[in-house]
Amino acid sequence: MKTRVSLLVSLAAWGAAFAAEPIVIRNADVYPVTAPVIKGASVLVQDGKIADISTKLVPPKGARIIDAKGLRVYPGLIDSGTELGLSEVSSTRETVDTGELGEFMPQLRALSAVNPESEHFGVVRVNGITTAMTFPSSGGGGGGGGGRFGGGERQFISGQAALIHTDGWTWEDMAIERTAAIHLIFPSLGGRGGRGGGNPIPDSVLEMIPGAAGAAGFSAAKRQYDQQIAHISEFFDQARQYQKERAANAPGFKRDLKLEAMIPVLEGKVPMAVSASRASVIHDVIAFSEKQHIRIVILQPHEIAKVGAELKAKNVPVIFGRVLALPDQEDDPYDGAFTGPAEAYKAGVKFAFGTFSNEFVRNLPYQAATAVAFGLPYEEALKAVTINAAEIWGQSANIGSVDKGKWADLIVTDGDPLEIQTHIKYLLIKGKDVSLVNKQTRLYEKYMSR
Repeated sequence: MKTRVSLLVSLAAWGAAFAAEPIVIRNADVYPVTAPVIKGASVLVQDGKIADISTKLVPPKGARIIDAKGLRVYPGLIDSGTELGLSEVSSTRETVDTGELGEFMPQLRALSAVNPESEHFGVVRVNGITTAMTFPSSGGGGGGGGGRFGGGERQFISGQAALIHTDGWTWEDMAIERTAAIHLIFPSLGGRGGRGGGNPIPDSVLEMIPGAAGAAGFSAAKRQYDQQIAHISEFFDQARQYQKERAANAPGFKRDLKLEAMIPVLEGKVPMAVSASRASVIHDVIAFSEKQHIRIVILQPHEIAKVGAELKAKNVPVIFGRVLALPDQEDDPYDGAFTGPAEAYKAGVKFAFGTFSNEFVRNLPYQAATAVAFGLPYEEALKAVTINAAEIWGQSANIGSVDKGKWADLIVTDGDPLEIQTHIKYLLIKGKDVSLVNKQTRLYEKYMSR
């Protein structure tokens, strides 16, 4: 037994020493994102953080040297909307753990269901993605329910979204912020539909067509919509009453996990990430947030041109869904998804990108690049997958740019990371040089050497 304990202590000490090995990325062009490019610089990585950036850096004794002459260093990319670690094969229910049944489930933590061995993580790392927001029921959209929940049961609050690294031995290792947001699926007039869960047809058309919103027509649909919002408001009122009783330690007070989970939202410590698509719904979401005095982030918005000024005035950030997407409605402009980020930029709205489907996470940099082709300045596209995302989720002190003191979440590339021909040569997460091998590369090597 004594020998076994000694061996474990020795292994732990060896592991700590190995993890602390300094790394110097030498002679690279460093793109901090928040500052001008530094040509021919070296980056010192020590204890998982960026210890120094200089053109005259002297490597410490024992440091591992990565010769990056002719290469570039960028911060790792951040996808602000995924189900990474929660869903492996979307068509096979046994591999999907994105949520549970119930209208209000704010106590459920996506992080505790993350599978670190998911093949998706290796795939997305090859394209430079070091961080992701993983959402319970991220595909729910703005239709007031649906997603992957059977039986037609509506769900309004699906649980707690987590900000995670795309590498780690356990979900605890991967966690950056265990509760980065709580996911609210806001109802929409006319039900669920379209690629973002918005109205299947515009409100103006719905109002003109008898029976289009059901047997009772538009009035019934509007009445149901109002009732759903009132139902959500009632839950918030219950949470606020619970908060008061908890603070007062009222006699007979009993702990309620659902209401307990809402307290950080009511205190403004955690934002509510709200799935809302159409302009009319986004307007109602903003009004709801002001009434409830909560912080919000809008997920997968469309029609930004109609609500951009209001979002800017209320300081509400947004997470765009896939830019490489078809129009939401049959009468929408063909380039509606392509131009949304440029419209947000012109309106002064802070935004980031999310792919909201594991199969497309690897394409995150190309989603941003498409927005550039349709009017978004390149620098803003790069910020939207780095520092903007870090700021929106409250982690800009740790990730999102190449700055001294931040975690060494870095990618070393042979070109612009938003260009499809660029290769990721090295990827570091918290200073660890992470393997770029995945299922696809293994199969490639296997059959090329046949």
